Amino acid sequence: MDPIRNPYAPGAGQRPPELAGRDSELRSFDVVLERISRGRPERSLVLTGLRGVGKTVLLNSMRSTAVRRGWGTGKIEARPDTDLRRPLSAALHLAVRELGLKDADQRDQVLGTLKAFAMRSGQEPGKPPAKLRDRWQPGIDVPATTGRADTGDIEIDLVELFTDIAGLAGDAGHGVAIFIDEMQDLRPDDVSALCAACHELSQLGLPLIVVGAGLPHLPAVLSASKSYSERLFSYVRIDRLDREQADRAFRTPAIDEDADYTIEALDALYEATDGYPYFVQAYGKGAWDVAPKSPITADDVRVASPGAQAELAVGFFGSRYERATPAEREYMRAVADLEHDSEDGTLIVTTSSVADHLKRKPQSLSPARDGLLKKGLVYSAERGRIAFTVPHFGRYLRSAG
Repeated sequence: MDPIRNPYAPGAGQRPPELAGRDSELRSFDVVLERISRGRPERSLVLTGLRGVGKTVLLNSMRSTAVRRGWGTGKIEARPDTDLRRPLSAALHLAVRELGLKDADQRDQVLGTLKAFAMRSGQEPGKPPAKLRDRWQPGIDVPATTGRADTGDIEIDLVELFTDIAGLAGDAGHGVAIFIDEMQDLRPDDVSALCAACHELSQLGLPLIVVGAGLPHLPAVLSASKSYSERLFSYVRIDRLDREQADRAFRTPAIDEDADYTIEALDALYEATDGYPYFVQAYGKGAWDVAPKSPITADDVRVASPGAQAELAVGFFGSRYERATPAEREYMRAVADLEHDSEDGTLIVTTSSVADHLKRKPQSLSPARDGLLKKGLVYSAERGRIAFTVPHFGRYLRSAG
């Protein structure tokens, strides 16, 4: 098989050649955009799932859908060590530019408000703005306005800013969609502000929505901030592919390159990948590269498996394991030893069982657990329960000894 024609793409956030198993989510998003365009009420959207299930790819595909409809869009990746103002300001600036508005005065007025919002970055509410030379300067070529979105209180400012931008888009017959990846990493104050702004927009029926993506505990993060967040967002769980869709993800790109798989090869590939999209791409690429000809056989898959596993061990599992401290690694190994099938199909353990396994007091393990939570290596959707954010991570740790 010609390696140059290998169609598979095992990269972080990289769109696969065939976006299998996500047709329903994309159709639903089309409906959301159309309803908002017609002035119908709709909720913002939150995608949740483990790492490697394709949340970022789906987020990017939804953004492309919005762009094709003439919406203004912007995207950010949340970081726990960064406040929301700077990245959100850049995303909203891009969204306003994408709208292509003809009324320059109205556009510049809103951009002035956006600039005022951005320039409060890093400043505390109730304190005077920093001197001009000490302020961060966004790349917005209009003067900053005063008296709108510039209080320094992120919740007040974001409500005002979203309202102005949504009104601008609505007057032009368009909408704005802001996409936030790794949404669980937003700071608590920023989460609260975002929920409040989305709540205000939904009440006013203005055409601006937020589409977030994050780990399975993201709904709990939002709920802890604002109790009404459970009704504010539509939650969509993104999971692994079923057998039919996994076969489609393997076969369609191959057929486009005049190749195919035997049934036995597809059986072996599904057993190895469990339908997780990132694993599908890694194993598809490996099987293609070792196969001498089409169709790719089960023997080819067996030959390719060690290479695919080694690539995952370095780029998908190992890079995350290396970020952990010795105490955190000990904690993860205990979770790997204890994880078991839960009712909803995820692999979870109780924090008390980890303490028992390590013969330690639960309080002494809190720093390790909290460190893993902050690094996004484990999550806790329920009090007293813990699970890996990465599929097959426990299996990797057990096999690595």
